[in-house]
Amino acid sequence: METLVHYFETIPSSHRSFILIGGIAFFWLLEYGIPLFKFDYKKWRHAWPNIFFTLTTIIINFGLAAILFFTSEWAVSNQFGIVQWIALPLWAKALLGVALLDLIGAYTAHLVEHKTKFLWMFHLIHHTDTHVDTTTANRHHPGESVIRFVFTCLAVLIVGAPVWMIMSYQSLSVVLSQFNHANIKMPKSVDTALSWIIVSPDMHKVHHHNLLPYTDTNYGNIFSLWDRLFGTFAKMKNEDIVYGVDSYPDVDDESVMTLLKLPFKGYRPPTNAPGFGHKE
Repeated sequence: METLVHYFETIPSSHRSFILIGGIAFFWLLEYGIPLFKFDYKKWRHAWPNIFFTLTTIIINFGLAAILFFTSEWAVSNQFGIVQWIALPLWAKALLGVALLDLIGAYTAHLVEHKTKFLWMFHLIHHTDTHVDTTTANRHHPGESVIRFVFTCLAVLIVGAPVWMIMSYQSLSVVLSQFNHANIKMPKSVDTALSWIIVSPDMHKVHHHNLLPYTDTNYGNIFSLWDRLFGTFAKMKNEDIVYGVDSYPDVDDESVMTLLKLPFKGYRPPTNAPGFGHKE
């Protein structure tokens, strides 16, 4: 465990880049072999805006990284935060810390974005993708990247997360997000079993359905626990899923300029669909 702590405490930027690029490449190839949906689209053309927004997210996070590290160093040096207050074995502290970073920095941030009109307008471009695949994972407006960064800093402060914990959380977050967005088909029994622990592809695809109430379910990124615990977990048959947002059917989801300007075009209320997904 100490070896892993040391690795993530000093993880080189090249390794972090490999995790990001390697993950996209791996799931991209899987999508060719075992696609969930056989999209009639040009895969590289579709990927372009998503790659553009991946790059803007990287630039923003890199530019603000000093704030994140300062927050972490302050919390550790002042013994502030949940993992600083509770005496646990290192492995348990790591699991608890990553889980809480996921709860505050991902689940809560995602939920708030859906419930706040101003924030939803920035998050909207993630949902306008009508061909969800592994590149969709990092399709975030620069404004949303800043919003997510604020929640991540808040999570680091509340958790009292040291740098190694932040780096391990972010590495897991990147790979799991690429995995659960990937257009891949797995045996239903395997996907269902995974969904009891982590956010599986079939579970997250429900969140990308174009109608409420499904869009407002399955907010999780790494762990599925939070959706099950807070009553936002839902199921839906894959064949019934339609990607996009019902109130923005006319958005050119492959135009970077259109997507950059979308948050400032004015809010459109969604259509409330009758019924609800099967919940557990």
